Amino acid sequence: MSIPAVPPTLLPLFVVLPLLAAAVLVVVRRRAVETTALIAVPALVGLGAIWLLVEHRGTPVISHAVGGFSDVLAIPFVSDTFSALMLLVTAVSTLAASVFLILTGESRYRFVPPLVLLLSGGVNGALLTGDLFNLFVWVEVMLMPSYALIAVTGTWRRLGIGRLFVLVNLLTSTVLLIGVGFVYGTAGTVNLASLAGAGSENPLTAAALGVVLLALAVKGAVVPVHSWLARSYPATSAGIMALFSALHTKVALYAIYRIVAVAFEDGIPFLPVVAVMAFATILIGAFSTTGSIRLRTAMSHQMVVGVGHFLLGIVLFTQMAMGAGILYQVHSIITMSALVLIIGAIEQTYGTGRMDHLSGLARRDPWVMVILALGMFSLVGLPPTSGTWGKIGLLRASAEQVSAGEALLGWGAILAVLLASIGSMLGLQRVWRRAAWGEDMTTYRPDNAVTGRGEEQTLPDSVRVPARLAAPGAVMMALSLAMFVGIGVVLPTTELAATDLLDVNAYVEAVMGG
Repeated sequence: MSIPAVPPTLLPLFVVLPLLAAAVLVVVRRRAVETTALIAVPALVGLGAIWLLVEHRGTPVISHAVGGFSDVLAIPFVSDTFSALMLLVTAVSTLAASVFLILTGESRYRFVPPLVLLLSGGVNGALLTGDLFNLFVWVEVMLMPSYALIAVTGTWRRLGIGRLFVLVNLLTSTVLLIGVGFVYGTAGTVNLASLAGAGSENPLTAAALGVVLLALAVKGAVVPVHSWLARSYPATSAGIMALFSALHTKVALYAIYRIVAVAFEDGIPFLPVVAVMAFATILIGAFSTTGSIRLRTAMSHQMVVGVGHFLLGIVLFTQMAMGAGILYQVHSIITMSALVLIIGAIEQTYGTGRMDHLSGLARRDPWVMVILALGMFSLVGLPPTSGTWGKIGLLRASAEQVSAGEALLGWGAILAVLLASIGSMLGLQRVWRRAAWGEDMTTYRPDNAVTGRGEEQTLPDSVRVPARLAAPGAVMMALSLAMFVGIGVVLPTTELAATDLLDVNAYVEAVMGG
């Protein structure tokens, strides 16, 4: 039985559904309704994304102009394989984080369920918009509930550090809006389809787009403006950090890919600067892991590493490179979600994520530590995990550049990836040694994971990480393993995403002709 085509008019539902559900939960505050919405909405978004992926195998781009307006006057919703794939992966990660919030009881906090759904609606809007001003709007829709989530689920210490997150994003949002205004002033439009090739043709528009990309780079945690992530993300709870790690920086990086591919048909003009930033992001993130004293801080540095790997796609700017970058992005979202959630289960059980307060977990919770070890394998790029294919793809794309005569760029990318793998391995080996081996723990702080006020108590031998708490992280890790085994299905999808992304004519025709 054939699957019916996706009507373009359904694209706004990816935004309307979570926003409408969030509005309902503000009025109807019943535990059963909140739990159902937290699970059902991202699940439905994920199913819709799969439908879109099937549709894009025959139709590269579909577009819908809200309100029936045409061309540049419309609020365009545009979907291709790349945006549909990102919708799917972010929905799955949101679902896993939501389940974890339900299991830990954080979803009971006032307004947490509608805030999570509001955040999800903003993400979906940013992934589907075809307009720079509306990108700014949807990014703000994402950020507003994020500020509240830090406050609602945080302790006083977390609130203090969370101010950094708020300040950085408020300032960069201002820069983003200024950049969008500059683009309109130089090009007369902020519709992406109308901006096709404008960055390569008009130096003033290229400079204006550079301001937009700068703001997105800060939001994406690109070196040297990356330290806010490593300081603020671990200050949230594990469930909220899992949400943020899968959504916030990834939307900014997605937007960078989209803008560069559409507006700079000859590649980004300030390539040397971007290349240095990408290489530095990979290396600094990797070697910073060795200085971490908390498990989730180590993971936040590894998130920065993933940002740099993803940027290699636009640095090399070939179909193979961008496909490898997209594959690495999918791997990074899934793997990091698995790691943060499994660490969250450890924190929830033992009341701490400090490595000097944890030891002997390989003997106490062997299966939990197996999941943690597999996640670390994936970050380093070792089989049988999704990180293996991500790094192989980037190395192949870099080698292709060397063969094409871009030796400096190609070898620089190869060295950055290989050295980062060594740096990550050293840092994560330290994390493993301190948390997994050593003497058996004798004390713990059972209430500290959420409230931050637990008192140290004798650790009974019966205390273990409950299977229900470990389940969300285990499922996400299973997806990483499935990506390794099923690369024959995943790789054609990421390659098609890169092809659609670079096929600017199809994008323009779908938006301007629809």
